Amino acid sequence: MFQKPSDQGEIRDAGDFSEWVNEMRAALRGDGTTRVPCSGCTACCTSSQFVHIAPDETETLAHIPSDLLFPAPGMPRGHVVLGYDERGHCPMLIDGRCSVYEHRPRACRTYDCRVFAAAGVEADQPGIAHRSQEWRFNYPDPHDLALHEAIRAFAKGHSRPGASPIEKAVRAVEGVDP
Repeated sequence: MFQKPSDQGEIRDAGDFSEWVNEMRAALRGDGTTRVPCSGCTACCTSSQFVHIAPDETETLAHIPSDLLFPAPGMPRGHVVLGYDERGHCPMLIDGRCSVYEHRPRACRTYDCRVFAAAGVEADQPGIAHRSQEWRFNYPDPHDLALHEAIRAFAKGHSRPGASPIEKAVRAVEGVDP
């Protein structure tokens, strides 16, 4: 097993690549959640992101004050977004921790900044971009490295004009057969 070397700051173990891809794809299908080794990082919670919450997320909706929720633009009625405070922080982040972690939105349960490292796409939020550059995947066999290279190539060659970095990265992970 080996990792690609890094010429950047801290290196964080992202896990075995094919295992991560399988887990990420399951989460994207709604068959689970991601297990990101955040180690106290809250970059995604402090990056001025709106969090989409679907109407079927009743457990989540019951734990978030309604005055923090707004109709989701371009989505059917019942879809809402959780905004962020004047600092760009999720209002559910209290004392550096998610106050609704056990009931967090689906978007949070499936978000994994390693998707940017997997696809070779730079995140558009500086904190997330920095963190995603630190991840290094392991390649227990040559197939893992070949899969990683295929996903990166897909991200470069199949981007929809105007797609956000997260859309590009997720599409690449979903678009290559394991």
